[in-house]
Amino acid sequence: MDDPGQPSQTEAFVPAQPATSAVRSAGSKRPILFTAFEPSGDDHAAPVIAEIIRRQPERAVYAWGGPKMEAAGAVVIERTGEDAVMGMPGLAKIREHKQINAKIKRWMAHHKPVLHVPVDSPAANFPIAKMAKSLDDGRTTGVVHLVAPQVWAWGRWRVNKLRRLTDMVLCLLPFEEGWFTTRGVPARFIGHPLFDHELDPQRVLEKARTLPDFNGGSTEGPWRIGLFPGSRPSELEKNLPLLLGAFRELAACEQCQRNGRAPVAMIVAVNDAVEQRLRELAKQHGGVPEGVSFIAGDTDSAVRWAELALVVSGTVTLQIARQARPMVVFYKSSKLLYNLIGRWIVLTRYFTLPNLIAGTDVVPELVPHFGGAEPIAAQARDLMIDPARLEQQRQDLTNIAGRFVGLEASMAATDAILEQAARREA
Repeated sequence: MDDPGQPSQTEAFVPAQPATSAVRSAGSKRPILFTAFEPSGDDHAAPVIAEIIRRQPERAVYAWGGPKMEAAGAVVIERTGEDAVMGMPGLAKIREHKQINAKIKRWMAHHKPVLHVPVDSPAANFPIAKMAKSLDDGRTTGVVHLVAPQVWAWGRWRVNKLRRLTDMVLCLLPFEEGWFTTRGVPARFIGHPLFDHELDPQRVLEKARTLPDFNGGSTEGPWRIGLFPGSRPSELEKNLPLLLGAFRELAACEQCQRNGRAPVAMIVAVNDAVEQRLRELAKQHGGVPEGVSFIAGDTDSAVRWAELALVVSGTVTLQIARQARPMVVFYKSSKLLYNLIGRWIVLTRYFTLPNLIAGTDVVPELVPHFGGAEPIAAQARDLMIDPARLEQQRQDLTNIAGRFVGLEASMAATDAILEQAARREA
């Protein structure tokens, strides 16, 4: 990285021979800048960038972001998000973001974007939004947050900062629009990108049929339990041992094996690299139990295969809800850090997305979770021996997924972003 203390090197940020049609055809319209610092941000931003370029090929879109944003047509000035962290960042990460911010500040001063679109990662993006709002040469840059910062969940004092640093917050969850607007923050519910495209039930069923012990998806034969350990390295290391331990508990549970239904499991990895890391971690924690297999890169088919999911809290809970699969949700946390900090700043009753959206206890959640595997197994065991509870959860999850029907988040986000850009260019 460049030393932020050196003289401006803004021109180095723009390719001498631009490779994208967005830059080749850029005309009088001012550019839009996206900043994303996690893989999830890359996922959320990419379809919006593609749609902006489709509608306005004369407008350049630049980004600090990931490979999907680049494939969508953005000129990625610098790659970010490949080593994203959860929780409190270390000194090296803080120093890295300061260097990135210095580059972005120089870039903004030179290019005068019409909009800055921060994508998720509020801690990293708030300083950049502040830079954007401080540009004042008669062509001030607007700010549209793609993915609402979760100030409703923790650190609610940050809503005052958000009010100063946004022209619009685009919300992925139904309750967020009302929460923000009642606090003076312009907001719009756009739906969730996960639901932008209809699931192909035939494809996922065909794939599920190739997986072990599927048995046509019937409730005969072994219990099929999906294990969803997350995607970030820190999540895998903390949570995979608990998933393995919970499965071992269930495999030894006589109540769970009524009618000869001994449990089997599928560990679900987001890609091949994560699967390899999970296999390495499993070796460090007693090995892969008998009856446990792996799948990588096809979460929807794994969800279709499973009768019950044990899942680390995150967006994947909506992916599971989309197919109305019962689940137990948990997230391993540090008891010391939670008692010192978390309990004072986290104000929401629920942490998992299905419960947040429903406003009630739809799925069992152990978040934060300080214990071992047994409480997770106990929640799963209670579901496995109670068909009525399983069916009630399926119905509740179907209702939650129905809240997103008819919405296409990437289209609605593009509408809002281009509306804001047009206002500033009028």
